[in-house]
Order: sequence, then C-alpha cells, then structure tokens
Amino acid sequence: MSGSAKAPLELLQPAVDVERRGDGTLVLRSPVPLEAYPQTLSERLFAWAAAAPARVFLGERRGDGGWREVTYAEAVAEVLALAEGLLVRLRARGLEDDRPLAILSDNSVDSGLLLLAAMHIGVPVAMVSPAYSLLSADLGKLRAIGSQTRPALVFADDGERYARALAALEALGAEPIVGARGLAELRATPTAEVERRHRQTGPDTVAKILFTSGSTGAPKGVLNTQRMLCANQQAIAQLWPFLRRTPPVLVDWLPWNHTFGGNHNFNMVVFHGGTLWIDRGKPAPGLIDRSVANLRERSPTLYFNVPRGFDVLLPALEADPELAAHFFADLQVIFYAAAALPQSLWERLWRLSERTCGRRVFMASAWGSTETAPLVTSVHFPIPRAGVIGLPAPGAELKLVPVAGKLEARVRAPWVTPGYLGEPELTAQAFDEEGFYRTGDAVAFADPAAPERGVTFAGRIAEDFKLTSGTWVHVGSLRVAVIEAAAPLVQDAVITGDGREGLGALIFPSLAGARAIVGDPDGDLETLCAESVLREHLRAGLAEHNARNPQSSRRIERALLMIEPPQIDASEITDKGYINQRAVIERRAAEVERLYAAEDPDVIAVAPEVP
Repeated sequence: MSGSAKAPLELLQPAVDVERRGDGTLVLRSPVPLEAYPQTLSERLFAWAAAAPARVFLGERRGDGGWREVTYAEAVAEVLALAEGLLVRLRARGLEDDRPLAILSDNSVDSGLLLLAAMHIGVPVAMVSPAYSLLSADLGKLRAIGSQTRPALVFADDGERYARALAALEALGAEPIVGARGLAELRATPTAEVERRHRQTGPDTVAKILFTSGSTGAPKGVLNTQRMLCANQQAIAQLWPFLRRTPPVLVDWLPWNHTFGGNHNFNMVVFHGGTLWIDRGKPAPGLIDRSVANLRERSPTLYFNVPRGFDVLLPALEADPELAAHFFADLQVIFYAAAALPQSLWERLWRLSERTCGRRVFMASAWGSTETAPLVTSVHFPIPRAGVIGLPAPGAELKLVPVAGKLEARVRAPWVTPGYLGEPELTAQAFDEEGFYRTGDAVAFADPAAPERGVTFAGRIAEDFKLTSGTWVHVGSLRVAVIEAAAPLVQDAVITGDGREGLGALIFPSLAGARAIVGDPDGDLETLCAESVLREHLRAGLAEHNARNPQSSRRIERALLMIEPPQIDASEITDKGYINQRAVIERRAAEVERLYAAEDPDVIAVAPEVP
C-alpha cells in the first residue's frame, strides 16, 4: 500500500494581520472573516439525517465483541424520543427549564444521544468527569458540582459502578436515569412540545457546562452556549476545507467531559456528517490494548490524541506492521493537543508514517481552553517540528500582552464563554477592559520575522517561578526539554526550585520506555527504576541537556523517579493527560524535600556541566 497517491489536503492558506501597540501589546487576527454558522448544533445533525440517513454516526463495542452502530436517521429518531422523555420528567416534577441533566459516565452511544437530546430542547448538560465518581474517596468534587448545578436528572450507564455518585446527587434532588433500561423508560413519542422547545433554543442558550480541573479549589463550571459550539466548528471548517469533501472518521477515546473530546472532536463529527467509533481504551497499561484492538478494525481519517496517548500507543504501532498499515490506511491528519508533544515522539510518528505508507502524514495541533470551546489557534499549514500551535482562526482575535518577560495570550471571539456558573466575580476577573478572556497561557512567535509561520506555546504564566538569584524559570519549555533529553524514558516531568538555588525534576517514567532501556519486556516500573542502566540513562541525558543549557534557569541538577503515577483524584493530572505542576509539587512536598536533601540514595545527581 502506498499513500503517496493521496490528494493533497485542502487547507486555508496561512496569513495573519498584526496590530502593534505602543505598550508592546500585539493583536493577531485572521484576514479571513468567519462565515455564517448554524443557530444550534441540532441543525447539522438533522441536516445529515436527511442527506445521509444510512451513514453510521456513532459506534461502540458490544459486550460480545461486535459493534453497535447508530445511523444518522436512527440518531435523530432517538434524540426526539429522549427529548420528549426529558420534558415529561421535568414537567412531572415541576422543575425549571434551566435545571441541568448531569452525565457521569464515560463516552458511550447512549450518553452521546442523551446529550444531543437535552441540547436539542435547551436543557443544559453538566458533563462530569467519571473520575469524580469512581476514583474519589469522599466524592468532594462531585458534591461541589452537584451543589453548583442542582441537576434535575442524572445519567449513569452502570448503576452498580456509579451507585455512590448517584446516591450523592439524588440527595441533592436529582432523579437517576440508569443504563439502557433507564433510557428505555425515558423514551416517549415526540409531541409538538419538542419542536416548540427547540424553536426557543438559540445561539445564547447554554448547551453544556464543562468543568475546570479544580486544582486550586472546587471545579468551576464553564458555560458553553450553542453559539460557542457552532461558531467554533464553522471556524474549523474554514481552516480545514477538506472536511467538507471527506466526512471525518474518528476512533477516539478523548473524554466528552473535556472540551477537546467533547467539543472539538464530537462536534466536528456532527458538523460534518462523520462517524465516531467510540474507543473505550485509554493511554494506560492494560487499557491501551482496547485501543489497539479497535484500531485493528476501524481506520480513522483523523487521529486525535494527547502526547501521553501517542507515547503509549506508538510501541504497538512500531512493533506491528499490519496494525500500522490499518492505522494509516485512510489517515489524513495526526493531531495532538492539551500538552506539548516532545520532538522525539513527533519524529517517531513521521518515521512510522513514511515506513508504512511512503509519506509523512500531515501533523497538526491547536490551542485553546475550556472557556474557548476550544480552538483559538490552529495549525492549518505544514510545520517542520513540534511546538507550533498555529495562527488565529477566522473570527478570533489573539491579544498578546507583555507579562514577566513573556507574551500572555488573551482571546476575543464568538466562541468565548459568557462566564462561570454562579461566579460573577470570577467571571469579571477573567476578562480584561477590552473584553478579552485572560487565558493565563504564554505564547511566542515561531519566527518573529515571519508572523505567518505561527506561534508556539510558551507555558502557563502561573507555573513560572524565580530562583533565589531572582532568575525566572520558564517551566513549560523546560519540561519539554527534559522529556526529550532522556527519551524514551520520561513520560512527564515536574520542575522544582521555586525559591531555591538550583533546579530539580520529579520524573514520571514511561513503562514502555523503561522496559526498552532495561531490556525487560515484562518488568514492573518499581523494579525497572532500581536498575542502574536506567538511572544512568536518565543522568546522562540530563547531563547532555545541561551541557547545552548551562544557565541556572535551564540546568537540572538533581532528579527523582516517581513510581506512583500522577493522580487524577488529587488534580495532579487531568483525564486527558495534562500534568498539573502546582498540584504535584503540593501533594509530593516530601519528595521535593528529598530532592534537595544531602546523600539521599534515590536522588540522581546530575553534574552541572558547562561546555
């Protein structure tokens, strides 16, 4: 098989207008205006049901190993029946129209159809991370979300697994809907009331409530309107015109309670009449096997993942040419987001695509947040290496404000949130005097002399800190450099040294990388990390990094391997794999102290080499 005969992707040509202000502030805009977009996402769903009724919309594994498939025509019929059922339940309880439906479960056909049914009639959907129900000892974040949202109804696909969570929300007044039986009891014959309620649903109707990670307190509920969802997808359609010719096919695990999986990916499928094969695997030992099995049977046209996901999936693709051939058979784009992709992973993906299909698959990324639904900048042009996050999409304005030696990114666009649920003060603080949303992220130009080559992600402003010398440490770029320096060992790293003389690193190792370095394909992480060959690999890689980066703000003087992975329940990492620097340091304060203690045998001392 050769992919060289595939037609080039049709992409929007890269261009940007730059406004330069006297105080050093820059405002970047696309010269291409945003075109008209639907009033609600339902418009696209129903249009595709008319245009391609037999096309598969959603699919997932059944218990017997086969696939459950739902076509667009079937999806619309189900959405209307579930919408009527929701209205019946709300009327029966005499509840207000703005009382949300809470969805607790992982991605599934049932949760996707219920989500669309609620949005169709203007019932907001609170998408809750399953981790808050299944991994939390005290259900603290779930209870906080329940108190914020006051859901009228709550759905879980498995009553036994979610029993504690359902009971907690039922105590707050939510009526449970459980599994296939619960949905069967909910369905009702659609009446004119469904259509009436849909006509009342418009661009400013709240479609979803998505929650921030809550690393510094209770999760904040980010209001996502129909305008946000539809305008963002229209911008993507203009950036990637090829989607209009080739409806996207996704094999995707990214959680719908996050904006990447739930807004960018799920909505893209609806908007363009594509097919979403729900992957119940995850980038974790054991669970990745499910993803591999799905990719053996379903070939995506677009493949979305986070860097951690590629790190775990790549060994399987590299070891199995047949799997790789099926993976690349129809693939047009490899897309990463949520965190920086180490250059070593980028190069492995390129080498694998060249070896498998005779060409380099288009590599893309984007940048945005839960508050921006999510895409603000996008890579819609060839880039030579990882790190570039693209240019502003049509309709977006990106204001770059000098802060602490960096450029803080602020956003104004039709798809920026109107605010946080029940938090008027936080909402006011989130916007500047011109109405730009303050993201807290920093960016830099890939080439200052050529802005059309895009911007790069330069870390979170709040993550950066100073050494005792007063020197700023820019954590985002340093973290990626540490990962690359000891590839393939380091899956993630947290940089330490705030208020200290020198830098250290808490290293979260990759199991696959550790096994490759030690030469033990079945070793457990604790045993592997005790091996001298692995520890020397890390020390030597960091020493080489230091030789290239002798300055105190870049030089890693000591490292400590973390056997326990970052914990979702402690906000150390999000469901989609982004490490939380502050939460890790706070939770592992004892390990940080060990890093700087004298003569700890587990600490790997790295010579502060200077060329």
